[in-house]
Amino acid sequence: MHRIVIDVMGGDFAPQNPIEGAVLALEEYQDIEICLVGPEQVIAQELQRYPDCPRERLRIVHASEYITMEEAPGIALRRKKDSSIRVGLELVKKGEADAFISAGNTGAVMGGSLLYLKTMPGVAKAAIATFLPTLSGTSIMLDVGANVDCRPEHILQFALMGNSYARYVLNKPAPTVGILSIGEEDSKGNDITRQTFRLLNECSLIDFRGNVEGKEVYKGVVDVIACDGFTGNIALKVSESLAYMISTMLKEELGRGWFNKLGAVLSVKALKRLKKRLDYTEYGGAPLLGVNGAVFISHGSSSPQALKNAFRAARIYVERGVNQHIYDDITKTFAQLNHIENNGQV
Repeated sequence: MHRIVIDVMGGDFAPQNPIEGAVLALEEYQDIEICLVGPEQVIAQELQRYPDCPRERLRIVHASEYITMEEAPGIALRRKKDSSIRVGLELVKKGEADAFISAGNTGAVMGGSLLYLKTMPGVAKAAIATFLPTLSGTSIMLDVGANVDCRPEHILQFALMGNSYARYVLNKPAPTVGILSIGEEDSKGNDITRQTFRLLNECSLIDFRGNVEGKEVYKGVVDVIACDGFTGNIALKVSESLAYMISTMLKEELGRGWFNKLGAVLSVKALKRLKKRLDYTEYGGAPLLGVNGAVFISHGSSSPQALKNAFRAARIYVERGVNQHIYDDITKTFAQLNHIENNGQV
């Protein structure tokens, strides 16, 4: 039985959406137990809406405080010792739970994970991975915001962690990996990118395909795109802004005049299929890779369905031992690189 914690007070629609998402997950996945963390009275009142919920696999843990989206993460974590984020992460730390999900303050979830869970042995920095819809399916990019300043060995670790996630959670048996850069040639990019290219080229555990230009990202040329958190976050935010602009302009144009409206009606099935392909809720949340435990950071506006899918991802992550695979791959890779370096081959 996999034990998964959810921060009931996290997100724009808390506690309704987190609790409904948990109920949906309990109904669909028979091999999980869920712990709802938040104000006990609030949780009990909300659960009255679900009289048929399987309570035998549901646990409530009281947390008297919660961190809002607007609060500074560091200050809030220090001041609010009984926040739902801290209490939930402490359950994972103590071994009372296997995974933690929150649609709350991203900085607080990330900071709390590093503070209470720490990084795994051998992992220098944790990384946030995000999912990108592409012409060939789905790619993941990491890091997208956890680390502004990175060294080549950090990005190498991000690539290894993304490779494990793609293989064992996204069911890609032989993931391809690339580095986000300004040109395809190995000479392109800054010093860190070029050094990372060299390290990845020496790594026998991944299928490294070289540099990936920005214009290639959504073509799906690789399954895993590694980069530092500064570059990754800019790429992610630009993508989100572009998607919003296209969506807004499309709605405006389709609603302009009877001919366009007729076209919209005739295209409704195609538009629904397109929306499904681009729907972030399918993945539930962004995994924070490299910490001692499974942590998933969901979008603040996550629907109950999206949060149910976060439980699915957390369940698969735990069941398939992704952290152990990450540890093994990082240990083997750095042992191999040290051997090569000691023998003067690099």
